[in-house]
Amino acid sequence: MGIQALTSPVILFFVLGLLAAFARSDLAIPEAIAKGMSLYLMAAIGLKGGIEVAESGLDGTVLAALAAGIGAGFVMPIYAYWVLKGFGRLSRINAGAVAAHYGSISVVTFVTAVEIYTIQGNPPQGYMVAVMASMESPAILAGLLLARGLGSEEGQSRKELAHEVLLNPSVVLLLGAFIIGMIAGPEGFADVKPFFDGLFKGILCLFLLDMGLIAARRILDARSLTWRLVAIAIVLPLVNGAIGTVLGVSIGLDTGSAAALGVLCASASYIAVPAAMRLALPEADPGIYLTMSLSITFPFNVLLNIGLIGALAATLTGAGAVTP
Repeated sequence: MGIQALTSPVILFFVLGLLAAFARSDLAIPEAIAKGMSLYLMAAIGLKGGIEVAESGLDGTVLAALAAGIGAGFVMPIYAYWVLKGFGRLSRINAGAVAAHYGSISVVTFVTAVEIYTIQGNPPQGYMVAVMASMESPAILAGLLLARGLGSEEGQSRKELAHEVLLNPSVVLLLGAFIIGMIAGPEGFADVKPFFDGLFKGILCLFLLDMGLIAARRILDARSLTWRLVAIAIVLPLVNGAIGTVLGVSIGLDTGSAAALGVLCASASYIAVPAAMRLALPEADPGIYLTMSLSITFPFNVLLNIGLIGALAATLTGAGAVTP
């Protein structure tokens, strides 16, 4: 990651949260405010993505990116499951639950990467927001099938699960805001731009401060992690990020968009998928899947892997490698 990115307030606020929690500070952001910031960030990134697509239009590249994202969402949990079950020595239920997290995405990791790649001069295209939203549901379904299959679920449970998978808040808000942005276009966005654009970076800084606090405190309280699981939580993002970036370049994405696809593949969900797992796999251990995704993979991606993926994408597209 370049010096500009390392000195960005977005990254430094996250580091501040980590350091404050490790120092046992009482610093905290009220849950209601944190939830409000999360809603704001998803609405803002969805709107801006829809506006960019309204300007550029849908074409074969956009459809290829969507297909790549959906395919990755289905495939990544499969090999993650076997690694978690074999090397990680997890039960079938826990391996399936964790695999679903690593096939899905982290909105905050994506937003942070977009800010960093924009600083570096390689902003991803707006349609990557739609790719991001499309990757959550396939990963959840794949993880559940690996854990025990959907055939054993009661009819009502299946209905509740389908509601959680297809209508979870992050998917609804991201896609809804994306569609609103496409309909409104740049002219319609002008009236709300001061709120959704002008405040974006400041709110992202505060949200990452909160994420740093939560990630570090979960590490301090972790009881279920082994060195094998910690290793997987670092190696999987490296492998998935490289695969996603190569896939993005191979289908003709520009440098920033290929890197964004890599980041989406490298990230792990800690919001939508845990909610689905609590409903569908209540016997799975949240101390494993939440700690791995939020406290190990998320900081690793934000502090190091986003830069590595950006450098790989720049090298593969001939845009000039960015020093990680």
